[in-house]
Parts: sequence; structure tokens; C-alpha cells
Amino acid sequence: MRVIAGSARGRRLFSPEGNSKKHAIRPTSDRCRESVFNILGNERVKGCRVLDLFAGTGALGIEALSRGAGETVFVDSGTESLTLIKRNLQAIGFLSYQLFKRDITKGLFFLGKRTAEPVNGEQVGFDLVFLDPPYQKNYCNQVLTELCDNGLVNLGGVVVCEEYRACELPEQSGILTVYDKRVYGDTGFWFYTRKA
Repeated sequence: MRVIAGSARGRRLFSPEGNSKKHAIRPTSDRCRESVFNILGNERVKGCRVLDLFAGTGALGIEALSRGAGETVFVDSGTESLTLIKRNLQAIGFLSYQLFKRDITKGLFFLGKRTAEPVNGEQVGFDLVFLDPPYQKNYCNQVLTELCDNGLVNLGGVVVCEEYRACELPEQSGILTVYDKRVYGDTGFWFYTRKA
């Protein structure tokens, strides 16, 4: 696994050792990450605030930082995942991040409720959210609802859901609407945006 583009381009990322079924970390492949960021475009990523949920190795959030994101918040429930994320961030030298060890399936309350209106002229939610839960557990639907209910996605923000290709995710989830869907092998990506 490597960083695809940006300031850390080509840097190798640490991956899970062996096939630990206990933690089941499933990193997004380099090919899929490259495709996702090509769809998003550099202008959408530059300077944005990123939330990486079910972060695993942190590859998606780290890719965003490499491409100029202002800050990434990484959230995962696994100690192994958080150790890998921290190790990867330290190896590259990124400093604009936060790490949370939380069970996302129990809610996103720890991120606080956000207002729909900017505070002191700045939006306080996230501009880009990556959601990569264990496949076929229906976590995407649950977390999409939580993101909307807590006002965590800024106006014009994007949520990228990674799920098994045959899963059915809604075209509309609260204030979020699908604007693109891509399939690579068994992996599907749903791109949601907040327009209002």
C-alpha cells in the first residue's frame, strides 16, 4: 500500500500483519483509492476538513492529507487500527489530525452536534467523509442517518461510502443525495453530496 499522489506520493503505508480475523482490517486498494480521488478531484480535497470513519489503516484520510486536506479526523474502534494509523502518520510526518477510538455503531455523539449555519464565518462540520465499514452489516445506512442528524456534513460536502457492490444503499438519506456510483470488482462506492 502506498500514497498515490500529493506531498507524500509514493510513500509506503504500514498494513495489517497476517490475516487477523479478529480485527479484520480490510484496506482500500491502491487502485480503488486512486479512482475515488480522481472522481473527487483535487479542488474538492484541498484545504478541506476530512472525517475518516472505520478508518482501518488510515489510507483514505492520509491520501486526503497528502493531497492538501486541512485536517483529518480518524475514527476506529480497533486498537490495531489506531496503532497502524498513528504509525503511518508519524512515518510520513503529518501533524494535522485527530484520532478517536470509538465504536461508531453506537453513534457519532462524541463528535458533537454541529449547526447548519457557519460559526464566525466558518463551517464547523466536515467537507469530506469516508465511510468504510465491514461489508454487509448495514452500517452505512445507520451512519448516513447519524451524519445528517448531527449536522456533520457541510453544505457542498461529500460522503463516500464503500460497501459490497451488491448492497442497496439509498439514493437519498436525509440531506444527502447520491450523485455517482462506481464498482471495482466486489467493491462499490456511493458518492453522496449535501446540496441544502
